[in-house]
Amino acid sequence: MSRSPAVVVVGAGLAGLRTAACLRTSGFAGHLTLVGDEGLAPYDRPPLSKHLFDQPTPVWLAEDLGLAPAIDDERLGDPAVALTAEGDGYEVRLRSGATLRADAVVLATGARPHNPWPHAWTLHTADDAARLRAALSPGTRLACVGAGWIGAELAGVCAAAGVDVTVIEAAPTPLYAALGAEVGARTAAWYPAGTLRTDSAVADVVAGAVLLEGGEKIPADVVVAAIGVRPATAWLADSPVPLLPDGTVRVDELMRPLLATGEVALPRLRVVGDLATRRSRRHGWVRPGHWDAALRGPEPAAASLVAELAGEHPGDPTTAPDPAPYVFSTQHGHDLALFGAPSPDAEVVLREDGTGWTALWVSPVDGTTSAILTVDRPRDTAAARRLFAGERLPRVDTEAVRDPAERLVPMVERR
Repeated sequence: MSRSPAVVVVGAGLAGLRTAACLRTSGFAGHLTLVGDEGLAPYDRPPLSKHLFDQPTPVWLAEDLGLAPAIDDERLGDPAVALTAEGDGYEVRLRSGATLRADAVVLATGARPHNPWPHAWTLHTADDAARLRAALSPGTRLACVGAGWIGAELAGVCAAAGVDVTVIEAAPTPLYAALGAEVGARTAAWYPAGTLRTDSAVADVVAGAVLLEGGEKIPADVVVAAIGVRPATAWLADSPVPLLPDGTVRVDELMRPLLATGEVALPRLRVVGDLATRRSRRHGWVRPGHWDAALRGPEPAAASLVAELAGEHPGDPTTAPDPAPYVFSTQHGHDLALFGAPSPDAEVVLREDGTGWTALWVSPVDGTTSAILTVDRPRDTAAARRLFAGERLPRVDTEAVRDPAERLVPMVERR
């Protein structure tokens, strides 16, 4: 390429800023533009629910993670609304009407909370958190619809602050979608008595109340919808990017978008963070929604993109890093860490002592472990991280790991 190349990173959250940093450390010296939806510098989202009251200002990523790449053009508060392929490059049109021309584009626009009720609030941005802090005080009636990761975290911090919390969950247990009924049920005891309503589907949210499908009315001063997110890809509907029915983009280990045939769909384009359904040698297709994916996915994306811009081979996907899915959470005074992806066909093996417990999803056939959840067991957390650092899923001795005094080690090491 005779002139200096230009890259546009669309999305100014963790995945976008981390991509910008990785582009620079990978040797990209061209023109770098960062496009953001919010008119704020990039900040970290997990503290919004985990530390709603004790961290009232955003955790700026430049300070917290030392992410301060040289960005030539920051377009914050002016989100992308269209992407087109033009000649050998791309054009990104912004809401203001400005058009950015680029040789390469990285899509990192994240997700948006799903909220079908106009009278319900959400917790996804720093502005959402500020609005909630202003509205919630001891005695305020909060109805939280959903007992997934965000709902459980929000309910815990609000209950601890004296807010009158009711959590309404359509499934039979908290964290049902993420952990299944058996493990999810173990977290139900953490909720203050009378605050958790499971098997309760919401019919509507009106001013001052939540209406259940059975006709019951639950009064509430504030209602928060915590029923999951959707990828922020509506702006890509008319683009050449191949979207899956759920709105995500299937990518390989280098974060390149893939066609249904498995071929790379577009040159010099990468998809990172909550937009990407990633191919994994160990886990198959990894669904988005993992903070760690936004942190680690940009590295192979940036390195391969810099090579491609230089006319070199982008690299071998089969030897690229294959990070395990990872979720961390704090709920009702408990610390949780989930490594891997729980298999519905696995047997749940539990180990617990007086301070905490660990659940392993283990194949009854060969001991292959698809996921490990640790609760208040930091030694098991460190061991689980090591177990999922290898090239293959770990295998464990099912009987040995039931003993909480035993170390979590692979079966071959135990022999």
